[in-house]
Amino acid sequence: MVLALAGLLPTAQAGFFEDARGTLSLRNYYMNRNMVDRATQGKREEWAQGFILDLQSGYTEGPLGFGVDVRGLWAIKLDGGKGTAGNEMLPIHDDGRPADDFGRVAVAGKLRFSGSELKIGEWSPALPILNANDARVLPQTFQGGLLTVREIPGVTFHAGQMRANSPRDDASLQNMSLHGSSSGATSDRYNFAGVEFRFNDSRTTLGAWFGQLEDIYKQRYFEIRHLQPLGKNWSLSSRLGLFSGEEDGRGEADDLDNKTLTGLFALKAGANTFTFAFQRLSGDDRWLRLNGTIGSMLPNDVFTTSFDNAREESWQLRHDYDFAALGLPGLIFMSRYVSGKNVHTATVSDGEEWSRENELAYVVQSGRLKNLSLRWRNASRRADWGSNTSYDENRLIVNYPISLF
Repeated sequence: MVLALAGLLPTAQAGFFEDARGTLSLRNYYMNRNMVDRATQGKREEWAQGFILDLQSGYTEGPLGFGVDVRGLWAIKLDGGKGTAGNEMLPIHDDGRPADDFGRVAVAGKLRFSGSELKIGEWSPALPILNANDARVLPQTFQGGLLTVREIPGVTFHAGQMRANSPRDDASLQNMSLHGSSSGATSDRYNFAGVEFRFNDSRTTLGAWFGQLEDIYKQRYFEIRHLQPLGKNWSLSSRLGLFSGEEDGRGEADDLDNKTLTGLFALKAGANTFTFAFQRLSGDDRWLRLNGTIGSMLPNDVFTTSFDNAREESWQLRHDYDFAALGLPGLIFMSRYVSGKNVHTATVSDGEEWSRENELAYVVQSGRLKNLSLRWRNASRRADWGSNTSYDENRLIVNYPISLF
């Protein structure tokens, strides 16, 4: 039907339809978190069904190509009440009860010229300095603009501004804030820019980024990534990063000071991958991020927590196994342990925490249910400070992407 419509339109319009893609993802998400030690709430348990419609046009033909992307997001509560809410799965009403359903429609226009693209509207960015959270039933979205330039081989430049944020458990757009801040300060300007340089047959990447939540905080990020083949079926990937940030302008969230050094080293040997990672924070404040986002460049930002408190030092050991080596393609297993110490918060000056996490996942490889994925995540976290910081957790996630065209 799409191709037939394209044939009725001028040739300049054909690419808009011929290169279009459409997917409807059915995401079923169950999450249970049982609290232990100093708990003010014994259990958090929610279950929801999400519908994620992702429509991406191609570009019209010619020197300037125009296109549009549309995302329809809707989630329905299947289970969860006033006494078990709080997993950031669903919006919470004033009476403490989770909403029966929520969602929104996100639309973004795009313009392509040569190797560059300008995108304006609402979508879920995935950048080192700004990564929307997709760890619940619906993804987080941002509204703003992004320019991506790829005119020089091996070099990619990004620059943009975000004006509003719709968190993963909220249907509304709202101003942005500093994650974890109690100041209540918000801003409608998040400015950012970054450049990445790939060389050595794209095995090595250097990156430099800057982000500014106007009048609240500013932050710089520098990283180097490298993939080193070590012979047949062996390779070593590594990433070193440094964040440095402080208050911006009027400093409406008070004085801020943070530096975060990270490192990740992953040795892949056949079906096995062994990973060691570390984070070291210094300064008086935790890692600086926009509310609701994930720390994709923090290797110890895991299922249960982020190990990103002020002055915290943490390390991780992880093992991944791909069962394709045993004749079971699509089945993978991951297990990791993360330990943190020297945590500084308002209530503790030398706190400790640890997290143990496992994931078993399977993706159907063929047939009518091809690409259907099933995930079981089992985890435990323990911390020696605060309330509701120690718990055992299980998540069951079923996702079925249906290709529409």
